Parts: sequence; structure tokens; C-alpha cells
Amino acid sequence: MQQAIPYGKQFISEEDIRAVTETLKSDFLTQGPKINEFEEKFAAYIGCDYAVAVANGTAALHLSALALNVNSQSKVITTPITFAASANCVRYCGGEAVFVDIDASTALIDINKIKALLNASPKGTYEGIIPVDFAGLPVNLEALHQLANEYGLWIIEDACHAPGGYFIDSKGVKQNCGNGVYADLAIFSFHPVKHIACGEGGMITTNNKALYESLLLLRTHGITKDHSLLHENHGGWYYEMQELGYNYRLSDINAALGISQLKRADEGLEKRKAIAKKYDEAFANSSIKIIKPAEGFNHAYHLYVIQVEDRKGLYDHLRRHNIFAQVHYIPIPMQPYYKQLGYNAEHYPNANDYYEKCLSIPMYPTLTGQEQNFVIQTILEFNK
Repeated sequence: MQQAIPYGKQFISEEDIRAVTETLKSDFLTQGPKINEFEEKFAAYIGCDYAVAVANGTAALHLSALALNVNSQSKVITTPITFAASANCVRYCGGEAVFVDIDASTALIDINKIKALLNASPKGTYEGIIPVDFAGLPVNLEALHQLANEYGLWIIEDACHAPGGYFIDSKGVKQNCGNGVYADLAIFSFHPVKHIACGEGGMITTNNKALYESLLLLRTHGITKDHSLLHENHGGWYYEMQELGYNYRLSDINAALGISQLKRADEGLEKRKAIAKKYDEAFANSSIKIIKPAEGFNHAYHLYVIQVEDRKGLYDHLRRHNIFAQVHYIPIPMQPYYKQLGYNAEHYPNANDYYEKCLSIPMYPTLTGQEQNFVIQTILEFNK
């Protein structure tokens, strides 16, 4: 029988193992030099000024919301098709997440619908927007930035799926996902199935020094030992808790793995693109719907999502053949927690239609040609 083929899978090399082993033998397992090294190298890779390593992508979202002063009076716009954390971070701060339906052609938040919502509301109703580069396809942040500026909104780009993704802006400039040119903050995840695997981990990127310094404080209980920031100084041991922060630090062990993985980021991205191209060609003349990026938008392919009429049937068929596809995502307003807050999933018809048909099929750099051929054959024999 065919060996199990998951929808996503990490690749840990011997170099990765050596990097982690060296850190385990070093003087620092946490709060050591690997954190700063990882932050600097990731910032250089993305093309931003500052990066703050944190425990996971959810912590990155929460700290970003805190740094932008989300509170019980805040209303923040986001998409219903994303992992729950993109909205939960607003709830953690006591704010209200406001969902705007997706564009059916991209599965990304519909900027025209955001504009309609803003036009229909008194200015100042909303504080910010959390767009998601879903599956690895970049949001048109230039257009969103123009809209946000018009209404005085900040932007947190959820780029967890999109390291290496980019779009070409109206000036012909390549804009990497998370580079901070059109967003105040951006966040990334280093969960095992992501492009860069740290076991667990996340990163916040920005070009705003004040936000960067706030994030550093919030990441570590709101505590600082920086002599230039202290209100008093009793001696070399002295520290101050200046904010109500959190323990959202990343360990040096995770950071060492991330540094090693980052060396192969471009190679992994090219393999993902090659796998996507083969899927595109295989499904081109079938009834299977795929999302192809518009010209000037470079998909990072964290996920390869197809849409079919009998999603449950295909899901079960693949599992019978040891192919473990997944669904990304159940619309957040469908979740019981959000239902009890009064959200109605029927208000997001494109998200609901997408959910009824979507399936993420195997996409990871170590997927072999033979395995991919088997996946394609198994899908096409069901979806005749």
C-alpha cells in the first residue's frame, strides 16, 4: 500500500540537527545570542528594519495587537477564511473582530467590500485591518494601504503562509510579504508545516522603531534591564516591569533550528513552485477549480488548495488511498465561540461557498514526483 502522504511536512536536515545540538551544548538554551542572530537574519531575508522573535504566530498576533493599543473599544477588520488566531488576537485585547467576506477569485479578503464597509460607517468606527496572505498568495497591500490611510487605520499583515511571497507594486517595485512598506506590522509562524520550521515559533517584522521597542518589552513580561530606559537604578541586578507583558519568548534551541532552516528557504520555495506548476497543468482541463495568482503576484504556496463539488467524497477517497488532505479553513464565524457572540456565517456567502468546496492537497518540498503523480491520479480518477 502507498505510504502515507500528508498535506504538509517538515524537512529536518543533518545540518539542522547539528545546529540544534551545538546550541544544546552551549551556555544558553534561552535568552541567548541565537535569538538576536535569528532576528537579524530573518529581517534581512524579508527586507525590513526590525524583527522580534516570539513563541509562536499567535503570540506574534497578540503582541502586535497590544502594541497598537487594541482594547475593549476597538473594532478590527479581518477575513473569515484564516486560522482563528487572526481574529482571536483582537478578542484577547477585549476588542471586536469584524469579518469582511473574501473575493471568490482569490480567497483573500475583498478590498472592495472593506471599502464599502468603511464608506457606510462613521469615520473612526474601525481602528485597523488584519489581512491574511492566505495559502501564500499576497494581499494587494498597496491598495489596502491607500484605503487604510484614507480612514486612519493601521495594518497587521498576517504573512504566516507567505515568507518568500511578494507582489510588484504600481511603481514596479518588488514588495516582499512582511517587509513593512505597506503595513505597520507583519507576523510569521514557524510551525512545523510552514516554510521555516522551528518546532514552534513566530516573528514580528516592522520598520517602526517605536513599535519594535514596545514589542521587545511586551515579549518579556514588560520587564527591561536597559539602563537607558530605567526609572531608577539600584545596581547591576536591577530591572523594572514597566508594562503588563507576557512570557512570549522564543528559545535559543528553536532559534538555532530557524537559522539553519532559513538557509534553505529559497530552495524550498522553488520546489513548492515547481510542485504547484505540475498541479496547475494536471488540473487545467478538469472541473477542479484552482486559484492562480494575478500577474505581478508571487505565490509562496504554503498550501495548494483545490475546490471541488464533492469535497467530502474526495476527502474520504484520498484517505482510503493514504493521502491525508486537509481543509483550510472553516470560516471563523461558524465556530461556536463566535456564534455565541452573535456572528452569523450566512453574512459571508463567498467564504461559505469556498469552505464547502476547498481541500488542501499535499504541498511540501520533499514531496517526490512519484508521490505527486499518485496524488494527481487519485484525484482525477475520482473527479472525472
